[in-house]
Amino acid sequence: MKLRKPYVILIGSASGIGKSTIASELAKELGIKHLIETDFIREIVRGVIGPEYAPALHKSSFDAYVTLKDKKRYDGNTNGLIGAGFEEHASFVIPAIEKVIKRAVDDYDDVVIEGVHLVPGLIDIDKFKDDASIHFFVLTANEDIHKERFVKRAMKIKRGGKHLEYFKENRVINDYLVERALEYGIPVINNEKIDCTLKRMLTLIREICRVMLFKHTVDQLEEETDIILDKYGGRIVDVSYFLPGFGEPLKRKVNVYDPVEAKRLITQLNKNPKRKKDLEGLYNLSDNVHSHKICAPNEDSLNEMVKELEASGFIFQREDEKKG
Repeated sequence: MKLRKPYVILIGSASGIGKSTIASELAKELGIKHLIETDFIREIVRGVIGPEYAPALHKSSFDAYVTLKDKKRYDGNTNGLIGAGFEEHASFVIPAIEKVIKRAVDDYDDVVIEGVHLVPGLIDIDKFKDDASIHFFVLTANEDIHKERFVKRAMKIKRGGKHLEYFKENRVINDYLVERALEYGIPVINNEKIDCTLKRMLTLIREICRVMLFKHTVDQLEEETDIILDKYGGRIVDVSYFLPGFGEPLKRKVNVYDPVEAKRLITQLNKNPKRKKDLEGLYNLSDNVHSHKICAPNEDSLNEMVKELEASGFIFQREDEKKG
């Protein structure tokens, strides 16, 4: 029997998005006992490297930019300056984070690491993929939710006053991390509700999936995605069209798990008549029949999802199956 690779789950976000809460709940759900904040790793690094050698390290992530020597490069680009300072700050912590990951993998220990210092593109996750089941997420939230949580967190840990003045900088860091995540193919999870966030992350982590045949029109896409993504926290991995005259199906990877993003894409489709007509032509060629690989946070959710899709008429049944 092949042993499961140890989980290494990385959760990055700006301060106040809610990553600590999500990390704790996710560790509990997966039975992972090692939960580490990158702030603690940073403190160890600070003890080794003094402020005279790494002034950005000894500032907070959101005000490290004040230590940069080439600020003039960013005249008129405040966001670029804040991002550069943050990157400089995080770059000192990342080698130590990678050492922690290596130790966990060598000891075959599952670990959840959360913190602002987990920057897509700076931390090298590829070197651990052969030996660990590694999953990297960046959490975000809209500005109003972020601000409310940021204030609550600052008051809770008794960092009011000056700390609260840095929301703008933290918002810049949020946007920077989201942009980097999209650039490097790291899932971005909109953390509006804890249970929804956990479902989406578990859907990506557990890979509890099934390939199903669907039959519906382009106009029914929104209803289909509402059931799979919104109601059950599921994911649509791909779509395959069965076209006459082709030996193999036309397969496209979509990897859609965010209902907000799905609604945005469907709205764009409806606003573009030519693009919608082209997709309808593809659907018509296959008599509206296609397959999806769909995933869910757990087996029960997957079974319930399939039942609802069947009841709503989305699952295609051949005539011999109907008779059976």
